[in-house]
Amino acid sequence: MTTPTPSLATPYRTHTCGQLRVGDAGTTARLAGWVHRRRDHGQLIFLDLRDRHGITQVVIDKADAPDAHATASRIRPEFVVTVAGTVAPRLPGTENTKLPTGAIELQATDVEILSEAKTPPFYINEPDATVDESLRLKYRYLDIRREPMQQRLMLRSRMVQAIREVHHANGFVEVETPTLIKSTPEGARDFIVPSRLQPGTVYALPQSPQQLKQLLMVAGIDRYMQIARCYRDEDLRGDRQLEFTQLDLEMSFVDEATVMSFVEALAIEVSRVTVPERPILRTPFPKMTYEEALERFGSDKPDVRFGMELVDLGSVLVGPDGTPSSGFQVFDNALAAGGRVKAIVGPGMAVITRREIDELTERARRFGAKGLAYLALETGGDIKGPIAKFLSDDTQRAIIEESAAAEGDLILIVADTPAVTADVLGRLRVELGDRLGLADPTVLSYVWIHRFPMYQWDAEVGRWHATHNPFSGVLPEDEQLLVTASGDPAMPSPEDPAGRARALQYDLALNGWELGGGSVRIHRRDLLERSFLLQGHSLEAMHAKFGAVLDAFDYGAPPHGGIALGIDRWAALLALQTNIREVMAFPKTQSGTDLMLEAPSIPEPGQYEELGLRFVGVGQDKT
Repeated sequence: MTTPTPSLATPYRTHTCGQLRVGDAGTTARLAGWVHRRRDHGQLIFLDLRDRHGITQVVIDKADAPDAHATASRIRPEFVVTVAGTVAPRLPGTENTKLPTGAIELQATDVEILSEAKTPPFYINEPDATVDESLRLKYRYLDIRREPMQQRLMLRSRMVQAIREVHHANGFVEVETPTLIKSTPEGARDFIVPSRLQPGTVYALPQSPQQLKQLLMVAGIDRYMQIARCYRDEDLRGDRQLEFTQLDLEMSFVDEATVMSFVEALAIEVSRVTVPERPILRTPFPKMTYEEALERFGSDKPDVRFGMELVDLGSVLVGPDGTPSSGFQVFDNALAAGGRVKAIVGPGMAVITRREIDELTERARRFGAKGLAYLALETGGDIKGPIAKFLSDDTQRAIIEESAAAEGDLILIVADTPAVTADVLGRLRVELGDRLGLADPTVLSYVWIHRFPMYQWDAEVGRWHATHNPFSGVLPEDEQLLVTASGDPAMPSPEDPAGRARALQYDLALNGWELGGGSVRIHRRDLLERSFLLQGHSLEAMHAKFGAVLDAFDYGAPPHGGIALGIDRWAALLALQTNIREVMAFPKTQSGTDLMLEAPSIPEPGQYEELGLRFVGVGQDKT
């Protein structure tokens, strides 16, 4: 017999709709929930009663309970009701083996309608029904009633609970940080909030609690964590929303290995608790440098569930003196200009049609390539492709040997700058891997990427940008590189030694998505100011933007580091989803609109006035 759950028992129910079993037969129970389905057989009315815990069949017999039967005759799907009666085993042959409660039914003698419902705009009781997403978002409270959304939100809840438990077991302190802060540059546009009390000034919603968590380390908290709400005013896509949630953590007196070791143990435990049926491909997690990731996979967030790695063909396209001599001008020109010629091999793709090749070529162009060359190794050994006529037999064989292509395979080749070549082939690799089913969707493949460049050159503004965030530390052996070639930080150039510096940064990727990133931070004021100068901040500007952190470092800052992991992305990946909206209760559309609450909206009359604001238009002449 099941024991009623005291925390869930209320005056409306003794048990949930997923709780009763055969052992409860003969006892009385009261249930409450939504009517999932109703079947009227005249003398008998059957209700499938649903709550988030499950479904229980309720039967009302007119002979035994005429008043309850009369009430049940008025009930329709999605009515909210409470019913009471006796638990009984179902008749042999009528059990529903698909339900945990499928061996019993509640023979109700009391039925009360708590709330009536209109006919929903889509079926709640058909979880596999295709429903337009805009309709789902407009009626999200109904969409969440559906089993798929409920299960994903339950998964997310389990995941967050597991995250907290691991941190509390390892000495972390959960601290909430404010969501009205100072605007600081962190890679995306801020959302700003005008201040009524101080007209003409604004707060910013945090893109992350970066400075605050470092200040907590200076404050001696030692180990901090937070399930933090963050905001970025940027274009939306499948793995990005205007407001999102991240696991934010910081640790004092640590090095890179310490942080990565803890986070890896965390990821393993959270995965085990949340989706125990899904295996982790490899532990310890593979670790590769940024350069290795780009070289092998064309991405700094590689999906390593399958091979199809990028192959450098440069060595087989040059003569004995190292001069490009493939015979194909596109390859030779790219190599002569310092570019790369690289390939991926599509297994079994030699038989694809010309139209499919054209589609791949067009995709490569959209990704930034000038074109896409190919060689098809047909069964029997014949080599086909428009570029074959430019290549000698020896060069063709060398390409096949270098790429390890087999009969039936298709060799796809891009010749361009190193960055374009890697990016285009990396994207094609992911698309083809998905198309060919090379990645096991049930497997979790975590991978560490580290040793990122400290800075990247911004040619438009003529200065260096931090590749992650401006507080990231530098490898001790590269600290001497944080200088300009001119010797004057105000005169940077792409040839600066700083461009060769490597950061104490690390990303954790999962199944081709960046799950999160972090670093060991700079904890010395002099070094942080030096790094800010390289990024184009004057002493006055850096103090205006980052003054709290700089001043705090004057009072003794411990070595510290941390990471931020995307809760929405992690939950989506664990739930086998490709869009984080599917694991968020109330997300925005691609245009940033909340269809349910109709936000953003025009302010009420007087709201602008009390803030000292007026709307003058966007991109219009304000004179």
